[in-house]
Amino acid sequence: MTADPRQRRSARHAQPTAESAASVPRKKPITVGRITDAALEVVATEGYDALTIRRVAAVLGTGPSSLYAHIVNKDDIDDLLIGRLYAGVVLPEPDPAAWREQLLGVYTRIRDLYLEYPGVSRAALAMVPTNLETLRVGEGILAILLAGGIEPRAAGWARDALSLYVSAYALEQSLVQRRRRHQDQEWVLSDEELSARFTALSAEEFPQTRRHAAELVSGTGHDRFEFALGLLMDSLRPASG
Repeated sequence: MTADPRQRRSARHAQPTAESAASVPRKKPITVGRITDAALEVVATEGYDALTIRRVAAVLGTGPSSLYAHIVNKDDIDDLLIGRLYAGVVLPEPDPAAWREQLLGVYTRIRDLYLEYPGVSRAALAMVPTNLETLRVGEGILAILLAGGIEPRAAGWARDALSLYVSAYALEQSLVQRRRRHQDQEWVLSDEELSARFTALSAEEFPQTRRHAAELVSGTGHDRFEFALGLLMDSLRPASG
């Protein structure tokens, strides 16, 4: 015999028994790791510009206030993001005979990690790192430079310059890719179109640009990346004696 509707209604509003309460799945607790995972998800699917504390909270199915028990502000999330990416950087044992190759390898890995998450390298700009993984990679880069005989102050400044270039390179690449997805961005040209525009310039006003158009647009982005790092490293001179 079916229960009276009033009884069913009363049952819905009754306190759950210990058995039924135990069967209700509990929400996963908010942790720093889950916040970092959610932030990476936002950047990977929507780009870095979409990253806010509110958006991260939404991915976690909670409110922003829940995050503040674990983070201080948006800058804190930036620090966590870069730390998570740098955890994927394997550092070589510093080799005085191969310090340039080692630096290129480490920074190429950092570049590739940045490019996996559009615009995320902005998080590394103007940031004082506190994450232990970020500090670990910084320590490793410094050790490579010092092993190469670079004087400590020059090594520290070179590390900053190299890191800044890598972050800027990855950011520019992400901006170009984003603009190419929009049909109204007609000024984003292919190499062939850019070369054609250069060669069509006035020979009197732009003689060098017109003459060397092919060289100006030559090489891939990664070719130019290695060239720029090479320029920076070639300017470093091991300390004498």
